[in-house]
Amino acid sequence: MPLAIIIIAFAVANRQVTTVSLDPFSAEHPAASLTLPLFALVIVLLVIGIVIGGIAAWLRQSKWRRTARRLEREIEDLHLEIQALKRTAGIPASSVNTPAQAPERLQLRAPMG
Repeated sequence: MPLAIIIIAFAVANRQVTTVSLDPFSAEHPAASLTLPLFALVIVLLVIGIVIGGIAAWLRQSKWRRTARRLEREIEDLHLEIQALKRTAGIPASSVNTPAQAPERLQLRAPMG
């Protein structure tokens, strides 16, 4: 709500029409120009900046996502190997933690003293 109030106040205070020229050679008669209120220009540029920043962050995190997927596959393979080894050793399959089962939680003792 406070952000909406700030944005509305900004829009009301900056209603002047601004021309954005995309032609570096002719300032008086640009081949490509855009005329819009100043607040709209600022908000559009802010949204574009957020989108570009989000894409850059997503691309930088791809290494970590790839590593997490690889480690999850390794964990699954190790669980299957443990199950196979316990079956060959004669240990009941019910005592084997499968990936679908949640691990047991640690129980903390009361502090002494």
